[in-house]
Amino acid sequence: QVEFVESGGGLVQPGGSLTLSCTVSGNIFSTNHMAWYRQDPGKARVRVAAISSGGSTHYADSVKGRFTISRDNAKNTVYLQMNGLKPEDAAVYYCNGDTGTYYLRLGLWGPGTQVTVSP
Repeated sequence: QVEFVESGGGLVQPGGSLTLSCTVSGNIFSTNHMAWYRQDPGKARVRVAAISSGGSTHYADSVKGRFTISRDNAKNTVYLQMNGLKPEDAAVYYCNGDTGTYYLRLGLWGPGTQVTVSP
């Protein structure tokens, strides 16, 4: 059973920074492309950043230049460094496999971590 455990969320003022972490159980993490998603209440979950197994990255236009995704395969962990936070970045953030991956096809999600951006 694969488990995703996100952490690092919190309350931050506009312009502030947070670093999210997600640890994944099991021994196939290093071979999976990973992604961070976020979800507002009543809306669909959307992908904001992705990193391939080889370290190539991709960002949604809304976060490009402000967010940085990285991974540590030795720790089965993927990170999301968020700078210049805006009120519209507030959401619950989740990690999972990127589109088409084994992880995502499992349909399992962790509890997520809440990010609140407010003065």
